[in-house]
Amino acid sequence: MFGKKKSCGLFSFVPGGIRGYRIIRRRSFIKLKTLAKYRSPYLFIAPFFLLFLFFQLIPVFWTASIGFTTWNGLNPPLWSGLDNYRLLVQDYMVKDALLNTTAYWISSIVIVLFFSTLIAFCLKRPGLLFKRFFSTTVFLPYVCASVAMGLIFGMLFDENAGFINELLVALGGKRIPWLTSSEFTKLPVIILLNWRAIPWFTIIIYSGMLNISFEYYEAATIDGASEFQQFFSITLPCLKNILFFCTLTITVDTWKMFNESYTLKGPGSSNVSLFQLIYQYGFTTFKLGYASSLSMLLIGVLFGISVLQFILKRRDGEI
Repeated sequence: MFGKKKSCGLFSFVPGGIRGYRIIRRRSFIKLKTLAKYRSPYLFIAPFFLLFLFFQLIPVFWTASIGFTTWNGLNPPLWSGLDNYRLLVQDYMVKDALLNTTAYWISSIVIVLFFSTLIAFCLKRPGLLFKRFFSTTVFLPYVCASVAMGLIFGMLFDENAGFINELLVALGGKRIPWLTSSEFTKLPVIILLNWRAIPWFTIIIYSGMLNISFEYYEAATIDGASEFQQFFSITLPCLKNILFFCTLTITVDTWKMFNESYTLKGPGSSNVSLFQLIYQYGFTTFKLGYASSLSMLLIGVLFGISVLQFILKRRDGEI
């Protein structure tokens, strides 16, 4: 009868009554005070998050919703459910694009990492002559516009008047239909893609090598380790995180590749990339709903590969 009074009104819905409400209010005040204290840093990083929200995150959700419709960009979109995704499974061009992009991705990881590490190792050697000249010229292919380089590579690999075939004929070989046969069309794209990517990753790996302490090499030299042994026992282990970053970047760049395969077109879908196929369906045939479903497939593939790479990295104890 004369027990404790129960909290009523607004505070009855808060765990702990008035005391719980005061604790929540105090925590909110502390958070607001923290935000006010660090308002300058938050204001500096706010533009990035606003741009990310309006130009990346919201468009992704909007694209996902368009993937469930039939839309040509002019008339109102019509709800079609999972029809686009059913068609996606049956479309042979999607299968070709996935296989082609996978081939570009795997070849890029192997070729780019190998040659970038090799070139960076050569640039780091103290006895290299004209180091500044080579450091500058190595980066030049990355500066060149990909579309312009694609047109030049198209002339180089031309079947009738291309420099590559003229060189093969001069050496006693036969002309190869680089861009007119489905058997060879992926090779010029792979060469152009890797030729442009190697300089950028060479600079990244070279910067990582410069941060390795010289004391490691000095101790290894005293112990009698050769340059070859030092590379595999010191250099590569110290570059693990950088090589992991390069692998992630190559993965994203390759799966969203467009210019190289677009400028070096082959017959049919023999060398088309998944990103290029999205463009063709979206802006050539104006099947924007189907192109949106392909975009979600691309996002899913990239997300799955990235998660798998992080899992493998965590299993090694690096993350």
